[in-house]
Amino acid sequence: MIMLKNVRLIDPASRTDQTLDILIAEEKIIRIGEALELDARLIARAKGEVLAILDCSGLCAAPGFVDGHVHFRDPGYTYKEDVMSGAAAAAAGGFTSVVCMANTNPVVDNEDTLVDLIRRGRRAPIHVYSCSAVTKGLEGKELVDMRLMKECGAVGFTDDGHPLLDAELVKTAMLTARRLKLPLSFHEEDPKYITEPGINHGPVAEKMGLTGADRMAETTMVERDVKLAEQTGATVVIQHISAKESVDLVRAAQRNGARVWAEATPHHFSLTEEAVQLYGTSAKVNPPLRLEEDRQAIIRGLQDGTIGVIATDHAPHAKAEKDRPFTEAPSGMTGLETSFALGLMNLVKPGYLTLPQLIDRMSTQPARLYGLEAGSVREEGAADLVLFDPDLRWTYLVPQSKATNSPWLGKSLTGKVLLTICGGRIVYEDTRSFGSRRLPADRKMKFEDSGI
Repeated sequence: MIMLKNVRLIDPASRTDQTLDILIAEEKIIRIGEALELDARLIARAKGEVLAILDCSGLCAAPGFVDGHVHFRDPGYTYKEDVMSGAAAAAAGGFTSVVCMANTNPVVDNEDTLVDLIRRGRRAPIHVYSCSAVTKGLEGKELVDMRLMKECGAVGFTDDGHPLLDAELVKTAMLTARRLKLPLSFHEEDPKYITEPGINHGPVAEKMGLTGADRMAETTMVERDVKLAEQTGATVVIQHISAKESVDLVRAAQRNGARVWAEATPHHFSLTEEAVQLYGTSAKVNPPLRLEEDRQAIIRGLQDGTIGVIATDHAPHAKAEKDRPFTEAPSGMTGLETSFALGLMNLVKPGYLTLPQLIDRMSTQPARLYGLEAGSVREEGAADLVLFDPDLRWTYLVPQSKATNSPWLGKSLTGKVLLTICGGRIVYEDTRSFGSRRLPADRKMKFEDSGI
């Protein structure tokens, strides 16, 4: 049993923001209330269980974060990342649930690959879910058996990394996904507007002698897909939105009643194209970092709910790959371990979002989008929690991920995840910051099953 004592519980689902005690036993939250220490000791003795009392004074607890867009590179590219290393990075970032993309090798477009991934994900310390591809081989030509893939455990459909150019195929996919009541997520980049991917068509690209990716690559496809969403009634997600015009299109579609969601990445609300000059290929992403006016439009979208989800697009690559010349290096950066700090630093501290709003975008809303049993803290609910210090300064030095392709590696950040609990088990602990907070209990707690 674990008791979190005197913690500020922030739960957007129940609109709770109060200092309380939380008692966890048998993978669930069994009590939430004030001054529960005596009750906790009595319950532990009656059950014959070990009780760990953690003094959380000055700390915050929230529902474990949910990332609806990660690349664990498994199967096929496990030299970059695998399920276990990706899950470790997620736990270190406060995530207790993640949704993997389908662009692996083999592609997650068939029953065997999906079932195998889900089975291996069950051995991870957090909840690992997966989307199915929309089309076979990510080729944009023939739809997968969408009903079968749902029955096998897919929580959504996406050809992320590959835009779907055939509008009729997209419409058919939307109609099918609506019947199946699962979301369709779209990577919106039309290649005809892209000369070199990963860098915005703008002043920085010009200085580098490049043309880059024009915003039209994204906006034209967003315009098409929000209209199709209005026509079909499908739940559609605009992935890693990057352009101000795209935010406006999503906002207008939502006002018209379309079931359109949008996700923003920490790098798109934190950086602009100028980061490419500072960090080189570590800032090369698809869609690219754009202008300050685009960053501000994304922040406004997060403020008013147009953009309901923060997702990392965690995209690990080997160092040798990112060390190639800019035009040859793959796009993508890691994000799981720095996402929360960047949200605090760039959204909450400047006053754009409140702390409960940030947690809502990182936990409650993505759980709702994908229909996951997550995103809330309640009695008899799953004990999936993150504890953090919103004011603690720390340096991102040793990633849990296999990859190091992050502009924030070696940088000082504010806001630190100290403890992540998934299914009632401690799956990540910052022992340097948290170890002294253990209070004397009836007998010493054992951690042989928690990985500590």
